[in-house]
Amino acid sequence: MNLTFLTGTALFQGIRETELMRLLSCLQARERSYTKDETILFAGTAVTDIGLVLSGSVNIVLNFYWGSSHILGHIDRGSIFAENYAAIPGQELLCDVVAAEETTVLFLNMNKLMTSCEKGCSFHQQLIRNMLRISARKNLGLSTRMMHIAPKTIRDRVLSYLSAQALENGSPHFRIPFDRRELAEYLGVDRSALSKELGKMQREGLILCRKNEFTLQVRPPF
Repeated sequence: MNLTFLTGTALFQGIRETELMRLLSCLQARERSYTKDETILFAGTAVTDIGLVLSGSVNIVLNFYWGSSHILGHIDRGSIFAENYAAIPGQELLCDVVAAEETTVLFLNMNKLMTSCEKGCSFHQQLIRNMLRISARKNLGLSTRMMHIAPKTIRDRVLSYLSAQALENGSPHFRIPFDRRELAEYLGVDRSALSKELGKMQREGLILCRKNEFTLQVRPPF
């Protein structure tokens, strides 16, 4: 196991490799590999462990009764998943967790993670603080997405998202982490309708865009 990589993740930030070896034993860590499209966790099951992606990546997939599905989220290397469900005893998963490619996951017992050991180790306290920060960031991300999809029109959703990206980057010129399909899913709109609206906004002089690169422009006076 690559301890240097683990100490660089958000979950184990601030914890030394020598401390991590003891901590992994305390957390009942176990490693498992998956092939592309293999289901890691099934909807309807209760979990007690969180997963940390050691290699590859995973998708959070919502399956509809009629057979179709929708990717709700993507978890990259170094990030964790299922922590909200593992923190609530008996809480069943609402979505599948599926390997997006060949993937290796490190599973950690959530109850052990949230409960400081008898010795009150400082590095276990650091782990709990890291977990709280990760949860806070994810909650902020969900709140931000809700803000962007609240407007009724596609244009207003796009304007909300692009304005936030410009503010976050400190510049009217920036790259977004989505391609067109992913941006449409994030904003909850049809992909072709999104492309049509972006084209219209560009013709009106509101934006310049090429793939995932955007420049916001001041609307010219009429």
